[in-house]
This record gives sequence, structure tokens and C-alpha cells, in this order.
Amino acid sequence: MSDLSTRDSANTPDHGHGHGDVPADDLARPLYEGPGGLPAADIPHRPRRSDFDPKAARRAERQVSSLFLLSMLMVVLFIVAYVAIDPQADIYIPMFGEVGYQTFALGLTFGLGVFCIGAGAIQWAKKLMPDVEVVQERHSLASTPHEDEEAAEQYERGKEESGFAQYKIIRRTLIAALALFPIPLVVMLRDLWTPTETTAGLSPVELLSTTAWTEGMPIVTDGTYAKIRPEDIPVGGLVSALPEDIMEIQEEEHNLNARGKAAIILVRMEPDEIRAQQGDGWDYQGILAYSKICTHVGCPIALYEHRTHHLLCPCHQSTFDLADAGNVIFGPAARRMPQLPIGVNEEGFLVAKAPFAEPVGPSFWERG
Repeated sequence: MSDLSTRDSANTPDHGHGHGDVPADDLARPLYEGPGGLPAADIPHRPRRSDFDPKAARRAERQVSSLFLLSMLMVVLFIVAYVAIDPQADIYIPMFGEVGYQTFALGLTFGLGVFCIGAGAIQWAKKLMPDVEVVQERHSLASTPHEDEEAAEQYERGKEESGFAQYKIIRRTLIAALALFPIPLVVMLRDLWTPTETTAGLSPVELLSTTAWTEGMPIVTDGTYAKIRPEDIPVGGLVSALPEDIMEIQEEEHNLNARGKAAIILVRMEPDEIRAQQGDGWDYQGILAYSKICTHVGCPIALYEHRTHHLLCPCHQSTFDLADAGNVIFGPAARRMPQLPIGVNEEGFLVAKAPFAEPVGPSFWERG
């Protein structure tokens, strides 16, 4: 190894690798001759084989390119797995048990795609980019015009030393791999809507616009699931309620989606205090039924002030006037609380006279 002293690495025949017996003409990489070279550290440094062996350099180049190509292949396999594999299929994985076949395939291919890009970049840096130690003195944080010029020179130096222009195969495969990399992220947007056995054939608009409420559906309390008579609700009172068949729907669908959409509150006020409703005669003797789900971001609401008839959302303070058709009077909510028309059946229990006339909960794309 040669004795290194602090000097401009751009003018150092071996780029500061301390391998003085290797002529500059025999190095696998052409030396950087432009401005911006940093002084090499005054320490011995052994060169890598790819620094002076053209065959080793080409082998490293092929390794990096192969990793980028493999990343591209993983992206293609990701899309194939997403389209071809049944989302309901399972596969047994030792130590993990039964897992979703499609989920496993998507995770494996996408993970390998990301890994190959990272591994290729690391291999490129370790085998082909200069690894000489350099010295950069500390300086004030304020940049001078001269320092700006030096920064531009350093950029040119880095671009040249990285070999981005020299290694055409690496450059092209890297660009291609990075171009394909976002495709899985776009493809996975399809999972925003994945039909199940119970929702097959229905669009998201139909599902979000439909609840478990039907004409004549009895109203039951949330918790005891007991039917409600008008006399059970005093003036100023509030009751959280659900459709009578909610438990059967939950058992069939194996989720709480129907409960979340169908939850309502019943409030009672003097009939002459009701200034407006969303439909003629949608109350029963001053009892009003509104969705319990805030139209802002979907928080459940049960904070009712019976003197003002205001309903307050605890999440972002949206406030609705239930005596005035559930209209918004304060906060970020952009839509009123949907009202459910109610009446009584032959047995004297409160029932829904019709489903909601508008979608409940937050707005969605198709609604605006």
C-alpha cells in the first residue's frame, strides 16, 4: 500500500484506494477529472477487486442489473396474483397456519420487489461506487456563492463517480424498476371495494345508500333489543335504537356494518316545537328518529340538549338542530342528519314507515 497524504482525490491515480501498484489505465472505472474533488483521508485503504478488475466490475454490474430485473418480475407476479388468485382461498404455511393465499402471494411478491431494488442499490454502492475516505472540513451554515458553486461541482462529481451515465444497463434497469414499482400501489386501490358473498352484485353506492330499515320494521332499544312504545319516551328523552332484525343480519354478514349504518336515536319534544322535518308527518306525537352517525366523519352521536334540541358530535363539534329537520348549525359537517320516518304498528310499537330517504354517515365519492 502506498503512503497517502492529504491531496485532491481527483488527481490521485488510484482514487485514494492505496493500491499504488495498479496503473490508472488498468482501473475498471475511468477516473473523475472534473472539479469538486475532495481531499482523501490520510489513512491506508485497500481497493476492492471491482476497482481494478474489469471482469469483476462487469460481474457486479450484472448482479445489480439482475436484482433490478427481478424487482420488475416481482411487480408483474404481484399483478398476476392479484388478478388470478381467489381472495377467499387459503394456504397452509408452516409456523403460521392457515393464511389467505392471495394475501401471502401479494406480500411475498411486493416485499421481494422492494427488497431487490434496495439490495441492488446497496450492491451498486458497495461494488462500483468509489469507497475512498475523504475529508470535508466543517464550515458555517450560511452558503456563499463560492460554496454554491462547489455544491454544483460536487453534484457533477457524484454523478460521474456513481457511474450512472457509464453503466447503461444499470441505469436502464433501475429506471424501469422504479417505473414499475408504484404499479402495485395503484392496483391495490381495487381493495377499497372487495365484494363478499352477501354484497356480490351490489355497487358501493347501493351499499352505502341502503340500511336495514324497511317499511314496518319494529324499532328496538340498543342493548336490550326490546320493542319501544311511544309512552316509553318522555319529552326531552333520548333513546338509542336499532332495527329488530339487526342481530340476524350481523350473524349472517359476520360484521357490524349493518349496525353502523342503521343506528338511530329517538328524541321526543312537544309537537309544536318541531319547526321542520325532512318529510311531512315523519314524526309520531313529537317523537323524531334520526341517524346516529355524524355526516362529517361517521362518529356516533348521543349528546342531546333538550332545551335547544341541538345534537352535538363529540369528535369535531358539528351541531345539528333536530327541531329544524336536523340541519347543520355549527361545525365541519356539510350535510344534515338523515331522518327516518316512523309510526306505530297495530300492537302500538314504534316502527319505521320507510327506509332512510338519503344515505347515512359521511359523504362518499359518488355522493360528493
